[in-house]
Amino acid sequence: MADKDVVERQERETRQIRPMYSIHENKGNVTIIMEMPGVQKEDLAIHVEANEMRVRGRRKQEGSSGAYLIRERRQGDYSQTFTLDDTIDQNRIDASLEKGILTITLNLKEEVKPKLIEIKTK
Repeated sequence: MADKDVVERQERETRQIRPMYSIHENKGNVTIIMEMPGVQKEDLAIHVEANEMRVRGRRKQEGSSGAYLIRERRQGDYSQTFTLDDTIDQNRIDASLEKGILTITLNLKEEVKPKLIEIKTK
């Protein structure tokens, strides 16, 4: 019975993990910074469809020669969906991954960026 409990607990722990993230706006773009430790570039996908952006990352399972006594690190796939509003230029989305930190830059459409109006004198 104890083995069945361990297997069921491991299955629960390998489900979807919602990554921690922060969002901020700066000079004509919106930046999303997500924590995805253990994810490599080849195991990461960002899909934009309609007004949704889905971010998914797979962390490879660690090999273990025995049963875990304590396991605080969750196993599973990262997944997060964001709704993009009409101000985002969906053709100008950039992403980079460095040391488990995914940075996504969403550029604003030119017509919604703040503009400085020149004041003329006569």
